[in-house]
Amino acid sequence: MQKICKNCQQNFEITDEDLKFYEKVSPVFNDKKYLIPQPTLCYECRQQRKLAFRNERVLYKRKCDLCKQQIISIYSPDKPFQVYCQKCIWSDKYDPIVFGRNYDFNKSFFEQFSELMLKVPVMSVNLQAGNENCDYTNLTSYNKNSYLIFAALKSEDCYYCTYLHRCKNVLDSLFIFDSELCYECVDCYFCYKVFLSQYCNNCTDSYFLYDCKKCSNCFCCVGMKNKSYCFLNQQYSKQEYIDIIDQLLKNPQWLIIAKQKFLDLQKIIPHKYYQGINNENVSGDHISFSKNLTNCFDCNYSEECKNCTWLHESKNCHDCYAWGQTGELGYENHLCGNNFYNVQFSASCWNNVSNLLYCYFCINNVSDCFGCIGLNHKKYCILNKQYSKKEYEQLVPKIIEAMKSPHPPLTRGRSESPLVKGDLGDLKWEDSEWGEFFPSSISPFGYNETVAQEYFPTTKEQALSKNYKWKDEEKNSEYFGPKIEIPDNIDSVKDEIINQILNCESCNKYYKIIKQELKFYRSLKLPIPKNCPDCRHRQRLSMRNPRKLWTRNCMKCNTEIQTTYPLERKEIVYCEKCYLETIY
Repeated sequence: MQKICKNCQQNFEITDEDLKFYEKVSPVFNDKKYLIPQPTLCYECRQQRKLAFRNERVLYKRKCDLCKQQIISIYSPDKPFQVYCQKCIWSDKYDPIVFGRNYDFNKSFFEQFSELMLKVPVMSVNLQAGNENCDYTNLTSYNKNSYLIFAALKSEDCYYCTYLHRCKNVLDSLFIFDSELCYECVDCYFCYKVFLSQYCNNCTDSYFLYDCKKCSNCFCCVGMKNKSYCFLNQQYSKQEYIDIIDQLLKNPQWLIIAKQKFLDLQKIIPHKYYQGINNENVSGDHISFSKNLTNCFDCNYSEECKNCTWLHESKNCHDCYAWGQTGELGYENHLCGNNFYNVQFSASCWNNVSNLLYCYFCINNVSDCFGCIGLNHKKYCILNKQYSKKEYEQLVPKIIEAMKSPHPPLTRGRSESPLVKGDLGDLKWEDSEWGEFFPSSISPFGYNETVAQEYFPTTKEQALSKNYKWKDEEKNSEYFGPKIEIPDNIDSVKDEIINQILNCESCNKYYKIIKQELKFYRSLKLPIPKNCPDCRHRQRLSMRNPRKLWTRNCMKCNTEIQTTYPLERKEIVYCEKCYLETIY
């Protein structure tokens, strides 16, 4: 069945399997099923809307609204929310249930939800637990002595990284797992002393590797397996290799020279049409140990999922962005995990949550709730008000029926919430609310503060025209000193650089070098970066293929493939069979 996206006007398909899934996750009350309707937005627009709720990397200094202590937060001081530090949010000094309210059938659901958002305190940063000396982080758990890491787990002495699990002494990297002493790496696993590399597994003591496995002491190599002492994919003796690398490193421009050689080599070595291992019947990219996944990205140990990203150990989920471990029967969720079951249209809900609809920041044994915020250890609540099981099962169906009905423009003037102005962004007031994720206009963040800007970049004017918020950057007035020239050679860098303000060569923003990273650069003879952490992050993102599939043919056997390499890309792209025959 072909549909037209009401946002971008592009065609998209709803399959019979999709319809079966929507019916499967539709809630049942009093033996009646309340069917979740077909989506009105295409997959990309649905994901864009969810990502507009995900501030991953933008941090601010502000005060906790309860204890008044200075804190680090994903909410800027001008946001109209009650923001509590981690200590206060888990204290017994307040109870989210006191903000409960009756459902008003003269208002739209999203109006009432946005009004509740302004009352219930939110935690200063998202999903932060068990960290030690990791104040400047977000979406992090059980890390130690790290700075500006995001979506990170069980890592130590790491800096400027995003999507990082079980690592130590890793800097400026993206999607890195179980690795140590790595720098400027993307999508690497089980690596040690690997630098400026991508798509590597079990590699050591190497620079500029791409799609290499079990390699050591290699430099500027692509598609190599079980190799040592190779340069530009050519085999050398140990001493020959050492002499070549020593000679290269003597050139002050060695990084520029090596990078160009590396990029040139990538153009002539075949690439597999997707990244992943040990899968059965999957489409997407960066998928491993999974079965029957359709249009999924950065997923592992999952099955029977579609349109999911950064989802792990989950099954029977559609349109979920992060994180699972474990999850089942999820639809149109953002950041739900750690054992969720049967959760739809919800965000930031985790730790044994089930049977939730339209909930936000409900954590720790919350079940059978509708439109609730900030609850824990609760059941049968609507808009944070407690009901009996019977009352809950009688009221929720009435709310669903009301959400199906168009809401006339006269409701606009009744809202108490400054979050709601005019239309609801990707929803219009005359649209049905049932079956839609939270509208972009009630996101707590400016569009440019969120991951949506990374994957669906837009201008301020375009964002505002669609009722997204926008956060204007504050002018930095703390420093007016001269521009610092950074030496190319790390041996020429003095200790005083950690007290200096540097200017990014790309965006001219100020940034600093901290003591720990200077020590790292010196120990590994790496140069001081001349771009700020944000620009370095964007550069790493650009190294990954887009989360989008194109139909093309294997450039060897002509078999049709679904791949993240569009036809205009210059790489040689093979199906898996031809790739394995060529590379191994």
